Amino acid sequence: MRFAGIDVGTTSVKGLVIDETGTVVAEAEASYPLSTPRPGWAEQDPEDWWRATQQVLAELRGAGGAPIDGIGLTGQMHGLVVLGADDEPLRPAILWNDGRSQPQCDAVEARVGVERLVALSGNRALAGFTAPKLVWLAENEPETFEKIRHVLLPKDYVRFRLTGERVTDVADASGTLLLDVGARAWSPELLEVFGADAAWLPRVVESPEVSGYTQDGVPVAAGAGDQAAGALGMGVVDEQGPASIVLGTSGVVFAARDQYAPDPEGRLHAFCHAVPGAWHVMGVELSAAGALRWLRDATGGAEFGTLTAEAARWEPGVEGLRFAPYLSGERTPHADANVRAAFLGLDLRHDRGALTRAVLEGVAQGLADGWDLIDPKPTIGRFSGGGARSALWTDIVAATLDVPLERTASEAGAAFGAALLGGVAAGAFATVQDAVAACVHPTARTEPDPDLAAAYAQQRASFRALYPALKAADGQA
Repeated sequence: MRFAGIDVGTTSVKGLVIDETGTVVAEAEASYPLSTPRPGWAEQDPEDWWRATQQVLAELRGAGGAPIDGIGLTGQMHGLVVLGADDEPLRPAILWNDGRSQPQCDAVEARVGVERLVALSGNRALAGFTAPKLVWLAENEPETFEKIRHVLLPKDYVRFRLTGERVTDVADASGTLLLDVGARAWSPELLEVFGADAAWLPRVVESPEVSGYTQDGVPVAAGAGDQAAGALGMGVVDEQGPASIVLGTSGVVFAARDQYAPDPEGRLHAFCHAVPGAWHVMGVELSAAGALRWLRDATGGAEFGTLTAEAARWEPGVEGLRFAPYLSGERTPHADANVRAAFLGLDLRHDRGALTRAVLEGVAQGLADGWDLIDPKPTIGRFSGGGARSALWTDIVAATLDVPLERTASEAGAAFGAALLGGVAAGAFATVQDAVAACVHPTARTEPDPDLAAAYAQQRASFRALYPALKAADGQA
């Protein structure tokens, strides 16, 4: 049997097909544009997602000759897709990285209180989330708001076009601020807070459940948001197992939880997991490998391998040079969209390699801000993302978090986890855990170097002092 995973991302739809051992037998990708009509805004045409999905599925079905027996969906979280009475989008989708609704978030937290909001939703009100976008729409485009008949997330719009069903899963729905995450159901109280009509919302189910069928009868699993699906693809399924640590454009620390236990201050996200009856906590660093990409572009465009080779010539700590990685603001633990990055401690001796090493270390320390909040801590991390391909950065992260880091045989990310869910929906595996046991295979392992870990532990205090110092310098303390 073969199972497809479809990942509706911010820049493209990525798809793959795996067999019952987890071997990737086909891959395809189709890209589309991102619109930024104003500073801080990010929008896309949902029809672009559907066209790309059709292209990817056609390529996957034509590869290898064997049929696809199940499909799982994943994709960018938090995006707002609003449909009218004719089931057509009323406007472009407002995406996860759109910050226009920050005033609405501030107003909601002031009215409801952070403690009550976190107790219900597991999270603070962030501009990236779905519900604040609805409030923005009501206040700024009331004529559009009045026409809303359905609200969908990005991958769920693709599901609707694929199966005709309006369904979402508990993991992706957790990022809307409309779900009672502990009860795994839409919250009447949150719906009232954000002015949403329950009739607009899709049916919410567990991630491996069959949500509908394609025209040719292939079952489509409910799926999950990209972080939960990606963690599933890394084998992160329960509290006793490994954590997922992602060093992509953003950085993520992700741990499964057997019980719903949100951080009272909302510093960590608390979402339903793609594993039925489980939850997860997650810390997000907004600029991770993206910070290294910025440095590369700002210093002449050298290859990443050249930059990290130059960084390796410097000792840990870079003679007091520190980098605060807040190029796009920060989410965990500060929830501050306005703070910005900085180098501190620059000296005439510091060269491009020193700047690079400081970025590698600053990003690792930013990951540690989230890791420090996870309790109990997993004893192993499964490491993925573009930054995980660097041996030096892997050593730095392992030492900073003081945890062994494992790689897995597949680096296909969220699409791989979605394909596992497709396998459960197709009946090849009885449970998500069975799918993971059959298909997720750890390979390389990096142990934290004790001397390096000790050096970075000594630097924690100086790194943690950067954020309040930057806020004070900006007059916001």
